[in-house]
Amino acid sequence: MVSTHCLRAARAALAAGRLTATALVRQALDRAEASKQSLNAFAAIDWDRALRAAADSDQRYAQGRPRALEGLPIGVKDLIDTRGLETRYGSRAYLGHVPACDADVVRTLAECGAIVVGKTTTHEFAWGVSTAHPEFGDTRNPLDRTRMPGGSSGGMAAAIGDGAVAAGLGTDTGGSVRIPAALCGVAGFKPTLGALSTHGVFPLAPTLDHPGLLGRCVDDIVLLAAPFGIEVPDSDAWVSARLGIVPAIAPIAPSHAVDASFRRAVATLGATFACSAVDDTTLFDGVFGAFARIVLAEGAVEHWRRHTPERIAAGYMPETAERLQAARALVLGDYADAQQLRLRFTARLQALMARHDYLLLPTCPCHAPALQAASVQVGDWRGSVREALMTYTAPFNVAGFPAISIPLPATDGGLPAALQIVARPGDDGALLQIAQQIEGLLAPALPG
Repeated sequence: MVSTHCLRAARAALAAGRLTATALVRQALDRAEASKQSLNAFAAIDWDRALRAAADSDQRYAQGRPRALEGLPIGVKDLIDTRGLETRYGSRAYLGHVPACDADVVRTLAECGAIVVGKTTTHEFAWGVSTAHPEFGDTRNPLDRTRMPGGSSGGMAAAIGDGAVAAGLGTDTGGSVRIPAALCGVAGFKPTLGALSTHGVFPLAPTLDHPGLLGRCVDDIVLLAAPFGIEVPDSDAWVSARLGIVPAIAPIAPSHAVDASFRRAVATLGATFACSAVDDTTLFDGVFGAFARIVLAEGAVEHWRRHTPERIAAGYMPETAERLQAARALVLGDYADAQQLRLRFTARLQALMARHDYLLLPTCPCHAPALQAASVQVGDWRGSVREALMTYTAPFNVAGFPAISIPLPATDGGLPAALQIVARPGDDGALLQIAQQIEGLLAPALPG
């Protein structure tokens, strides 16, 4: 049987008649059930409708009219609406909630023949980086079950890393696609702000929210991105790409292991690309703090306009309720200052990108923290897991630039680090192209 680890190979097998969509989807459903039990990667699994959709796909193949993603099983983060399938946004406050319509991003893929096999777990309302839940249970990292998968799209990354599906939909407000991709050894792509519709996605911070795509490798993301109009260019322009190297973002220097992996990758890429160090050492100053204030203000408004204090108290987890309480201390000036810093940072980043086609930096400065860890030590720095994992990713939500995370080779049997590649707004297809090329250049050192 063809593995669900690779969308393109599965699609080729379906088209050649070596595999039926029913068999492929049933395999994915079985693996999803196993991932639900072993990793808590799935919140809901849709056996009946997935198998009905697979039967329809088999008919389409038999009639010679398959669509672009016909019969390919995918997962969808539990923050994203799916018609007829429970979508609880990671919260007990929405237990039993069944949307009447698909989110735009789900509908786009379904109309191309992709089949949703289930909803993957998320941190409550996507407001966290661990995908832990005191009632629903913690999602575990498929590479080391004593560690967290990252978040908030942790279930999606865990499901891909465990082989349940090859790809799927997540969301990214401050790194929620790229962080779990990095910690679970898969690929995660955040397009340019606004490139994918957020209609039907529960908002965290509307001016920062990005739907995103995760895959076992970059090519899986390429296939899912095409229906959204994100196409890899048919050119070899990538050969002349200028890469700006950002080895660290203050105040968190990468751990020794992450730094070593990153520097080995840069050394390898230096044989093909023009690489130069980014010399603006103050570029990211204050950006994480501004991001945190924007999320707190916008996130609180989204919940306060939906629910009464009584429903929040009864249905929300303490972590989320405490954030909403903390937001009451914010004043409009705090939000205004954060947005002004955002404007200045975005302008500086645009100026920097006039000299570099892409930026390269670690996705996260450390490997996956332990389950339930609240703080982490990274070199001489100690602080919250949230700040550690988001410091390198959140700036590109603030600026709205597209970014992708791809795994780097693990050393000595340890966990992999990850490389983040950032492009200019609108250069999403070119970003996927350069990511494919970089993935290929680094592949000889990657595990099979």
